Amino acid sequence: MAWVETIVCSSKKGTDARLRRMLKARQEFKRRQDGCIGAWIGRGPGDSDMLLVQSAFESAEDWKSISKEIQSTLDVEDGGIEGLLLGPPLVGIFEIPNDQLQSMKFADQP
Repeated sequence: MAWVETIVCSSKKGTDARLRRMLKARQEFKRRQDGCIGAWIGRGPGDSDMLLVQSAFESAEDWKSISKEIQSTLDVEDGGIEGLLLGPPLVGIFEIPNDQLQSMKFADQP
């Protein structure tokens, strides 16, 4: 079973660009790690500050080790994202059968 982490969050006024840069760096970091199937970010329609952050991992152990690595490296370097959020994010972890996740076709990113 793959683990998919889903986060929905919004930035505080004036912090949107910085939050997006920091989230993008974290998603790029995840993609470089063994055990990460994919990681991406989406914005709400229009001028929305709402962000969808999703990552897929091969296992719960991969999710846990990659998350700990982010906390001990990126969060230490840049102070973490918590201070840029409008409020607590909505976070969920979902188990998806490998065959269903692998059958999805994702567009290539430019």
